[in-house]
Amino acid sequence: MSDPLDKATSRAPATLGEGCLSRYDPDALGTEDGTDFPDAARLWEQLQEESEPPDKPGPAAMPGNKAG
Repeated sequence: MSDPLDKATSRAPATLGEGCLSRYDPDALGTEDGTDFPDAARLWEQLQEESEPPDKPGPAAMPGNKAG
C-alpha cells in the first residue's frame, strides 16, 4: 500500500534560475497549476489605460501665453 501522506502533499512547479532570478518554468506549467487566465489581455489593456499620463497641455494653454 502506498503512503497515505503522499496524497496530501503538493509540490511547486519546476523553476528556472536561482535566488532572486528564480521563476516558474512556463513550459512546465499547465492547467493543473492554475495558469489558465483567459482575461489576462483585457486586464493588461485596462491597467495600461489607467496608468497612462494625462495629455500634456499645448503652448496656448500654458499660463502667460496668448492664444493666437
